[in-house]
Amino acid sequence: MDMKRWMQGIIAGKERVAIPVLTHPGIEMLGKTVLEAVTDGRIHADAIEAVSRRWPSAAATVIMDLTVEAEAFGAEIRFEPNEVPTVVGHLIDGPEGVDCLKVPALDRARVPQYLLANRLSVERITDKPVLAGCIGPFSLAGRLYDMTEFMMLCYTDPDVAHKLLAKCNDFLRNYVVALKETGVQGVVVAEPAAGLMPGEGCEEFSSRYVKALVEAVQDDTFLVILHNCGNTGACTEAMVATGAAGYHFGNRMNMVDALTACPPDVLVMGNLDPVSVFKQATPEGVAQAATDLLEQTAVWPGFVLSSGCDVPPHVAEANIDAFYGALAGYNAKK
Repeated sequence: MDMKRWMQGIIAGKERVAIPVLTHPGIEMLGKTVLEAVTDGRIHADAIEAVSRRWPSAAATVIMDLTVEAEAFGAEIRFEPNEVPTVVGHLIDGPEGVDCLKVPALDRARVPQYLLANRLSVERITDKPVLAGCIGPFSLAGRLYDMTEFMMLCYTDPDVAHKLLAKCNDFLRNYVVALKETGVQGVVVAEPAAGLMPGEGCEEFSSRYVKALVEAVQDDTFLVILHNCGNTGACTEAMVATGAAGYHFGNRMNMVDALTACPPDVLVMGNLDPVSVFKQATPEGVAQAATDLLEQTAVWPGFVLSSGCDVPPHVAEANIDAFYGALAGYNAKK
């Protein structure tokens, strides 16, 4: 698939499209648990396919699981039947631990299951792109070192911080190359922790590494979408410096500000609150929020309607129907 042409078609098109980060409803449609999906690539792919058949997203997405890569390095992960996995504690104790850290192979932990889920999804979903997912280098380093401690390390011993980030990025590059080889047409790089940094810090400790990932994998057949739901505006310029083909913003970001700061030839995605809108609002509230956002961003052709982050478990199908219904209603009036 020519992904640059796909992207240009969205920007030039008269109608808006939506790409919410949406997999959990598919798990529930299958009668499976989150635990089953994040540990079994076939169930994960079944869920991606179920969502793709049920709703008209412009691209299919995988679960935004930010523990897969940390687990491959050896971090302890807590699993609950119907909750997203979480990292327990931290793997690295101090700068000496950074020196000892080994970049893992791609056969560690659940990495093979995620590669399988992506490969099967591409084989089954042929009418739209499939976007893989991975964590970003700064967010991964924080999960390995402890986020608060790692942010302090960036200021007190930046050489050690960069050594850890380089090891994280070596693994991520290998992983994203392997994801690309499954046939997926892009990857959403989730770098939420970088939003905790000021703009210059985000550029130095995140964007320079994401840019290296972009340069290693992005081409006419494969796009990188950079997600940063921690950014409230200070990091937008640093995000754009990565050269990614698209930028995905969380619900704390003003989308008009984001669109103003991004180039006109990229996709800019966001940013309905996954919890207060998708999960907790009524269908009428979801529809109103989606319509309001579409109207606020009407003059920017590169805007793609999305959730601000991964839509959580147990969202009512009626709310997702309302989200897409608002999009259809908006397009019908254009």
